[in-house]
Amino acid sequence: MIEQSDNLWLRKIAENPGHSRWYIDRFREMAARGDDLGGEARMIDAMVPRGARILDAGCGTGRVGGRVAASGHTVVGVDLDPELIAEARAEFPGVRWEVGDLAELSLGERFDVVVCAGNVMTFAAPSSREVILRRFREHLAEGGRAVVGFGEGRGYEFDQFLKDAAVAGLEPDLLLGTWDLRPFTPGADFLVAVLRAA
Repeated sequence: MIEQSDNLWLRKIAENPGHSRWYIDRFREMAARGDDLGGEARMIDAMVPRGARILDAGCGTGRVGGRVAASGHTVVGVDLDPELIAEARAEFPGVRWEVGDLAELSLGERFDVVVCAGNVMTFAAPSSREVILRRFREHLAEGGRAVVGFGEGRGYEFDQFLKDAAVAGLEPDLLLGTWDLRPFTPGADFLVAVLRAA
């Protein structure tokens, strides 16, 4: 396992044991307001034929994977936080949700898409990021793609991410600036990278 001091999410939980509950409540409040929380899922659904196999890496409460599963795909979600996985299981009981460290991901199966949304990569320990991307590549089916999205100013520069992806054997198919398919441009404050095996 990764040391708590290296993983930002684990550090937040150690500093504030109520952090996971705050995160769950925050998204419940957003949903109650009618905020659009399905953009990532719509994009993933549009990328694959019905019945595709999707890995939701860093799935949290199942916000993305649950919606993708409801669109007719087989989803496996993995997250480091047991409290978030418990919420995912309660909200989306027909989906397979597992507690696990993405740096140690070894499911023994392959997926048409590995999606990693919600700034997950910026919470990962810097020393584990390249390893995580390698694990994503290992879990891709032939022709599969990894889709990773995160914002700038979170301690992981976009250029470094793309270098790490290259070392992990992934290369860009498409770089976007949002989950609603706007192009990535210089100075963009968000990156959605669609990556394929090199």
